[in-house]
Amino acid sequence: MAQVFRNSVVLVIVVLFVRIDLSQQFQSSPTRTLLRIQKLLNFPAALSNWNDSTDFCNLEPDASVTVVCYEGNMTQLHIIGKKGALLLPRNFSMRVFVTTLVKLPDLKVLTLVSLGLWGSIPGKIAHLSSLEILNMSSNFLYGAIPQEISLLSGLRTLILDDNMLAGQLPDWFSVLPLLTVLSLKHNILNGSLPDSFILELEGNGFGPQFPQLGNKLVTLKLSRNKFRSCIPAEVSSFYQLQRLDVSLNSLVGPLPSVLFSLPSLSYLNISGNKLTGMILDNISCNDELKVVDLSSNHLTGSLPKCLLADTRNRVVLYPRNCFVTGDQQQHPVSFCRNEALAVGIIPEEKKTYQSRNTFLAPSIVGGVVGVVILFGIVYLVVRRKNEKNMVKNPPTNLIVENPSAGYTSKLLSDSRYISQTMPFAPLGLSTYRVLSYEEIEDATNNFDSSAFMGEGSQGQMYRGQLKDGSLVAIRCLKMKRRSSIHNFTHHIDLISKLRHRHLVSALGHCFELYLEDSSVSRIFLVFEYVPNGTLRSWISERHTRHSRRSLAWTQRIAAAVGIAKGIQFLHMVAGVYSNNIKITDVLLDQNLVAKISSYNLPLMAESMAKVSRGVSSGGSKDSSDQERINQEAQADIYDFGAILLETIRGRSFKSKNEINAQREKLQEAISGDSVARKNVVDPAIQNECLDQSLKTMMEVCVRCLLKDPITRPSIEDVIWNLQFASQVQDTWCGEYRSSDGSPVSPSQPKLSIC
Repeated sequence: MAQVFRNSVVLVIVVLFVRIDLSQQFQSSPTRTLLRIQKLLNFPAALSNWNDSTDFCNLEPDASVTVVCYEGNMTQLHIIGKKGALLLPRNFSMRVFVTTLVKLPDLKVLTLVSLGLWGSIPGKIAHLSSLEILNMSSNFLYGAIPQEISLLSGLRTLILDDNMLAGQLPDWFSVLPLLTVLSLKHNILNGSLPDSFILELEGNGFGPQFPQLGNKLVTLKLSRNKFRSCIPAEVSSFYQLQRLDVSLNSLVGPLPSVLFSLPSLSYLNISGNKLTGMILDNISCNDELKVVDLSSNHLTGSLPKCLLADTRNRVVLYPRNCFVTGDQQQHPVSFCRNEALAVGIIPEEKKTYQSRNTFLAPSIVGGVVGVVILFGIVYLVVRRKNEKNMVKNPPTNLIVENPSAGYTSKLLSDSRYISQTMPFAPLGLSTYRVLSYEEIEDATNNFDSSAFMGEGSQGQMYRGQLKDGSLVAIRCLKMKRRSSIHNFTHHIDLISKLRHRHLVSALGHCFELYLEDSSVSRIFLVFEYVPNGTLRSWISERHTRHSRRSLAWTQRIAAAVGIAKGIQFLHMVAGVYSNNIKITDVLLDQNLVAKISSYNLPLMAESMAKVSRGVSSGGSKDSSDQERINQEAQADIYDFGAILLETIRGRSFKSKNEINAQREKLQEAISGDSVARKNVVDPAIQNECLDQSLKTMMEVCVRCLLKDPITRPSIEDVIWNLQFASQVQDTWCGEYRSSDGSPVSPSQPKLSIC
């Protein structure tokens, strides 16, 4: 009996060990791993059919999900989500996700596209030592590319397009012996390029020098970067190159004619650069060349006959150059010669005559200067005589422009403003109109002192109320010199079209005229009234004057997005630059929507000369104008960085030295850990910020405040990054609010962490 009992005990123990072993095997099986991945990805629709009974190795492949097994081992996993997928919830961890993935050690191909993955790529991904192809594009991955990827010795293809990877491109890519395809499009990367067969790096920050590359390239795509040098002669050795795209940079110098005859080249796109020089019509072309885009450069001469020989099988685009042949839109040859001179390149025919004109030029210049001086003296004498005959004190009786008088057709000459700004008109604003002087007086109670709001470099400001009950702010501009109404019509037309959700928009104007000659004495510009004070009063001044009101972190991000979108409108649509925007120029409306109240408006008495240069009216610009516009745009980016700095730190800074010191402090915090970052943020919001949201805002701020304007980001880059910070924060808060600059209304309850 005892023996039977002992045997039974042994049998029970054996069964238990077997069950434990089987359970462990089941838990570590590929099935359990894939179901865990399904859960970590928040059960996307593409994986809705996965369950415990799914036979993954025999799963029917489709456009979204493919699983491939070989000899019982899972070797390929493809999961592709919907385009524009939102971030995964705040409890998602990229580290945990990759830790789960490495339980599939035999994976050779891994595709995880548009799944809302967010976070930095953990170095643990190198535990997938068999990987040959890795594609994690169209997610929200940020930070640097981990060095551990260099341990994947079998890696042949790496695709990380459309993420937020930043910093220098690692130099260790060259140690990956089999890497042939590297695609990192639309990130924030810069630095030197590695030697691979296929390089797709569009939409980054590489430059300014054209990279030194090996001659084994098959595909090179570098469009939308920051290259500003010549195309080197070494391209003549790229015998295996099949596709070359360097469009939308600022490449200069002559176009190497050898590009047309590279033996393997089938696609060539150099459009949107500043390439110059004469193209000869007798150069040779490769028969395999099927697509050629030379558009929007400064090329002269004749289009090569070989490009036009087989138009049925070849697409050739060449508008906006200066070719003497061809039926596509061309500039006159003089235009391209002037552009070549503007970038420091002298056309060949000018070089020939340069020495001959050396002695002739000084004599011509001397004669012209003498004539100019003579006319100047005569002009001054006549002007002084006329001034003596003028009445020193003009009559004080003033007349007002007839509000019913129509404008001339000159007002509508610039259709660019009409077509591009009208869609941006804010909701709820009345149509722009001309007001009478009596309406201005009634609105301000005859300019009563109680309506006076202050005076600055841009005139006096009054608070008023129109007859329809709408509150307005009225700016009074005193003219420093006499001019007729016609001198202001173009500026008034522009002001009437500057309507955007994030600008304090004009509602109308009134001219006050001198009786004696009908010249303009004063201009009253009527703007919408924004009731909630300045952004500074909600951030850095709240301790003293407005202790009971403060913006939450999500509201600060929304305000930053709104300001950036206002600047983008001024730059890209209105062509208004050098706006000198301060945080006190940003007002908040009843819904705490940020509006820029002071920008480089035409008609401002202190900036009339600047506006005439800074406001674009369409048409072509020479290089000096474009360079000036770029500088003024980057000055606005710096000013935005200063606003962002105060928004993050919660205190004001009076000098550039203080701002530079704070920029260095933010840079140190970015390089540190989350604790270091929380220590430099405004204490009022320390417990509200998700670290990645805060870090992204800090990175944008630091880049905007860089000393070299060329290194500062574009306003589009700024908006993209701020919206990313907003979406990350919103996800963490457990709700998806739009990141269009519209924060939570103050009447809504505020979340404890948001």
